[in-house]
Amino acid sequence: MAAAVAAAPGALGALHAGGARLVAACSARLCPGLRLPSSLAGRRVGPAIWAQGWVPAAGGPAPKRGYSSETKTEDELRVRHLEEENRGIVVLGINRAYGKNALSKNLIKMLSKAVDALKSDKKVRTIIIRSEVPGIFCAGADLKERAKMSSSEVGPFVSKIRAVINDIGGTQRLPRAIGMSLAKELIFSARVLDGQEAKAVGLISHVLEQNQEGDAAYRKALDLAREFLPQGPVAMRVAKLAINQGMEVDLVTGLAIEEACYAQTIPTKDRLEGLLAFKEKRPPRYKGE
Repeated sequence: MAAAVAAAPGALGALHAGGARLVAACSARLCPGLRLPSSLAGRRVGPAIWAQGWVPAAGGPAPKRGYSSETKTEDELRVRHLEEENRGIVVLGINRAYGKNALSKNLIKMLSKAVDALKSDKKVRTIIIRSEVPGIFCAGADLKERAKMSSSEVGPFVSKIRAVINDIGGTQRLPRAIGMSLAKELIFSARVLDGQEAKAVGLISHVLEQNQEGDAAYRKALDLAREFLPQGPVAMRVAKLAINQGMEVDLVTGLAIEEACYAQTIPTKDRLEGLLAFKEKRPPRYKGE
């Protein structure tokens, strides 16, 4: 699966645009079975590699007040497998309106279960995570629930969130994305950035004018996901692995990781199909093999 929106890593739910509707495109590249040589072991190469991003759609309606608390917990996450030209794209819709989509125990459990089911499905190429609540994407952690937790419960719960969304960790990821000085300024001040400010410092990739339907960000994510669909699944997996791991090491080690990742593609049928399609001047028919 590929990222529906290219985005800098950061703390989930940290961006809110005043008066704007936030709809996030957050997606995961899951890479089971990829191996690096023993010389590169210990470089945080795990079974799941995540990328997450926000696409604020400026100009939308202000968040509505008085959310109902009638939403059933089983409806807090809606899984949709798109069809026809969008086949291979799965949309996870967060629908926890009364809690402004805050990350609760139940929501994290449902996200974890959904991802575990999808990562073994070879037909799934891209996951888009979006909000189905007008005016909000995610308020971050559910602080009301957190306040009721004992000290011994907090640590394991945060670890569970990291297992599902492993790009959280603002004190470490934010400096890497925007530099130490600006990261300290934002963290120490707890400043809220609007969409344009977030884009200017490199936290997000796209800021869009809201449309009448209120789903401009989702449509942009869907457009990007469609661009990813024709690409080779194997090549996409190893490219993302190389990027993610390479950013954490020096250039020489990063190039070694890239070489090791490319070696994974050499014996694949997809590589031969790509070469044959180029020779025959036709679109390749990749199978992820």
